[in-house]
Amino acid sequence: MRKPPIRWHILVFLTPAVLVYTAIMIIPLFNTLRLALFDEVDRTRVFVGLDNFRTLFGDPLWSDAFWNALGNNFWFFLIHMLVQNPIGILLAAILSHPRLRFAALYRTAIFVPTILSFVIVGFAWKLILSPIWGIAPGMMDAVGLDDYFLPWLGLEGTALTTLALISVWQFVGIPMMLIYAALLSIPEEILEAGECDGITGAAAFWKIKLPLILPSIGIISILTFVGNFNAFDLIYAAQGALAGPDFSTDILGTFMYRTFFGFQLQLGDPHMGSAIASAMFAIILIGVCIYLFGIQTRMRRYQF
Repeated sequence: MRKPPIRWHILVFLTPAVLVYTAIMIIPLFNTLRLALFDEVDRTRVFVGLDNFRTLFGDPLWSDAFWNALGNNFWFFLIHMLVQNPIGILLAAILSHPRLRFAALYRTAIFVPTILSFVIVGFAWKLILSPIWGIAPGMMDAVGLDDYFLPWLGLEGTALTTLALISVWQFVGIPMMLIYAALLSIPEEILEAGECDGITGAAAFWKIKLPLILPSIGIISILTFVGNFNAFDLIYAAQGALAGPDFSTDILGTFMYRTFFGFQLQLGDPHMGSAIASAMFAIILIGVCIYLFGIQTRMRRYQF
């Protein structure tokens, strides 16, 4: 048999993208891992192996800050999983209804915050929630809820949750659009077969549509996990690099930024900063692998 020709045009088209991705992602990643294995002694870079990681996890000065940031990261992610993604699925289910009028207008309005700058979103919500010049106290007073207003961004117990909900407001359009596209891709024949069996309305969503869009939900969950562990911009814009009050909004991104580049009286330490970044990479990689295994196991239960 004649061998199929080598499709060189595929290699030609892929090469520029691979080179760019390697230059801005792969090389910096391995360089970061390499820096984590060194330290600077008398202005000389010395190989120290895993000593930076022992310091990060063993020294109370470093470990307390690391575990606090990691716990905040998980709380930030949990709020997105329990609030953002269910709301996104609900909105997608509503907007995909064929009889809904002005669906395109609603989709656009919900998706617009996603394209806004983090700096704009953070500064705008600081103004809205400010107890001095914000509009939130007046709006809550107008509906008789002024007794429930608190300086949410200024309290340790509410600051991180408030920022997570602000992030939910900004990015709920992403899961909505992905689930919306997945719902539209479901063949009409399957839905019509369900109608013949008496499965309509909400039952059709739970028994037919939801199992078919589980792969999209899995992808959204992975993107949420990775995105929240890389979250930095909103917290930096709203609370600054110190992630106040009293580091209650500190996540691994802000912790790594202060350590790597330094802030105020704290000198930058690229090697310890690289150790934190390497730990973040390991956590994200392990979390994604575990979640992929869980999604694969769950999807087998819904196979027809």
